[in-house]
Amino acid sequence: MQFIYIEDFETLEQYCQSARQQKLVAVDTEFVRTRTLYPNLGLLQAYDGKQLALIDPVAIDDLTPFWQLLMDENCQKIIHSCSEDLEVFLHSGNCKPANMIDSQILLSFLGHGLSMGYAAMVKHFLDIDIDKSESRTDWMKRPLTERQLDYAALDVWYLHQIAPKIIEHASDAGFLTAATEETQAQIDKKFTPIDATKLYLDNKQAWKLKPQQLNLLKALLTWRYEQAVKRNLPFSFVAKDHTLMIVAQRNPQNVGAMASYDGIEILDVRHKGKAMLNVLRAANKIPAEQYPQVLTRLDSYPGYKQIFKQVKLKLTSLAQQHNLDVQVVAGKRQINQFLCWFWKLNEQHNHPEKVELINGWRKEMFKDELVAFAESGF
Repeated sequence: MQFIYIEDFETLEQYCQSARQQKLVAVDTEFVRTRTLYPNLGLLQAYDGKQLALIDPVAIDDLTPFWQLLMDENCQKIIHSCSEDLEVFLHSGNCKPANMIDSQILLSFLGHGLSMGYAAMVKHFLDIDIDKSESRTDWMKRPLTERQLDYAALDVWYLHQIAPKIIEHASDAGFLTAATEETQAQIDKKFTPIDATKLYLDNKQAWKLKPQQLNLLKALLTWRYEQAVKRNLPFSFVAKDHTLMIVAQRNPQNVGAMASYDGIEILDVRHKGKAMLNVLRAANKIPAEQYPQVLTRLDSYPGYKQIFKQVKLKLTSLAQQHNLDVQVVAGKRQINQFLCWFWKLNEQHNHPEKVELINGWRKEMFKDELVAFAESGF
């Protein structure tokens, strides 16, 4: 495998300036995230069709030329399964990519399922089996072996070969714009700042709580998020979900009482018990009229199960009319979003701009018929 290994700013700048003149650049990242909230960037890969580069972020302090390449609207980038890579771009470079498309999303519109892996894609289009034995590499360790470097290089080498085919297929099928929008939606979502005070709305057990308990859970989740960000730790390393739920339900007055609760994580109490008590004390001072509203459990809403099935059947029919698999159009999350919005349940779903089934590329294809179907009583 022919590639250049870039360890200095000047060579990086030269390469990225050249790559920005090409029509398409395949990009990828290698990172390590075992005991951290954010990924530790170990390697960047890029192939512009002429020169393949492996870029060493451990050796280069300033990666500005690469971030500029990603943000260049005139140069199209392709990446496979971008979710975690976007976190790398955000936290390593505060870099929001422009003119980028995800090959996994393209493949979903072409009937290959929602999450076709890179190796499966290469096998399907090139009939090549990829050796994934280096996938568990410690990409922060130096020096990297030739085998590790070859493995990393192949990720963009094959992607660049496949990309024109699937872009053309998606264009011919009329889905290229939709796939581009879907990729951009993922980018926009990843780069939308998290409001820590709203995290309780996404907690799957929060519907069980009364307003006072919900107020405590809101405060605890906000505290945990801030601690995780400050110390770059996974959320569970600060405190487990079930610990916060039990503490919010029981509202203990001291660490001893907290430690006595069945099901609580004793290490959380030992290491964070006093901190959680401080959070509770502050939250308990909030006036009752400022407590969050009780959340409605969607699957307990009258007729939910039958209506969910009817909506999915309707979407399946509409998707078939557009030669799409219904899984690409909507999963459980998107249908639940729509129902919460239509029934005006829970704070986070009162805003139509957040309902995927009536926005973006789905709007033109499905909104009018779906809303009419709902208004007719399903």
